[in-house]
Amino acid sequence: MSHYFHTPDDGGRRRTVHARIWDVDYEFETAPGVFSADGLDLGTGVLLRENGPPDEARRLLDLGCGWGPIAVALAAECPEAIVDAVDTNELALALTAANAQKAGVADRVRTLLPDDADPAARYDEIWSNPPIRIGKDALHELLLTWLPRLAPGGVARVVVGRNLGADSLQKWLIGQGYACVRRGSAKGFRVFDITPSA
Repeated sequence: MSHYFHTPDDGGRRRTVHARIWDVDYEFETAPGVFSADGLDLGTGVLLRENGPPDEARRLLDLGCGWGPIAVALAAECPEAIVDAVDTNELALALTAANAQKAGVADRVRTLLPDDADPAARYDEIWSNPPIRIGKDALHELLLTWLPRLAPGGVARVVVGRNLGADSLQKWLIGQGYACVRRGSAKGFRVFDITPSA
């Protein structure tokens, strides 16, 4: 995929976009070469509207963070939490770091390549608009790598396009031993709460 490449060079083409998340107005830097560089994408918007910020979470993961709207908003709304923002795209990580700095939460947003994340870390919540277009096998591998890192009682909040296989993914997750409940559906997207089955 063109927006999952490994370079921090934005070619001097950064732009500013605005997004309103949980009744707060943010100004973010984006650049060509990252997912949804023109602004908050529909799927992420649906995910954020269907879920409010967690009340008591202390360790959060934004999986596939892009330019950081979820990570920044989580850190802003959860002042006691550390947020790991993970992406394969180094430009996305640089933008997330810049946006966290601009929002005053850089001390609690840690930008990481997947291999640099602590495999022993356990997350109260995982938030993700996952890169569905990487293919089914790669997506399954991604989820099976990160979902086991949920802390006891933790939940993953995930948005998937209905036309990109949301319902079949839900069935697959259930088959893998996870409870996967549809929290909401809007604008062609499904929002799931995923937890390990008891």
